[in-house]
Amino acid sequence: QVQLVESGGGWVQPGGSLRLSCAASGFNFGTYAMSWYRQAPGKERELVAAITSTGGSTNVAHSVKGRFTMSRDNAKNTLYLRMNSLKPEDTAVYYCNADPITRATTTLFDSWGQGTQVTVSS
Repeated sequence: QVQLVESGGGWVQPGGSLRLSCAASGFNFGTYAMSWYRQAPGKERELVAAITSTGGSTNVAHSVKGRFTMSRDNAKNTLYLRMNSLKPEDTAVYYCNADPITRATTTLFDSWGQGTQVTVSS
């Protein structure tokens, strides 16, 4: 079955950096567009960044533009999210999953991983 395992989160001071990873298995990873999402306490889960199946194109949310970069290594079935210039408002649990269009058309990605906690504070 689909497994998505996020890692790389932690505590960092404002202005710091982290790199998140998402190890994927149970599906043909290289054929799916993928996304990073995040959920802050008391808020809805939101889309942070998306990447095409080949990694040739990415999009990031306005709130993280210029600070976050998404990439993937299809040979390793792994997604990455490089986060620079972190702000307290970036504090959230970060998840990976298929891009929104894919998720809306298949039950393949109904299961979410445990996520990885990112805490930005001084």
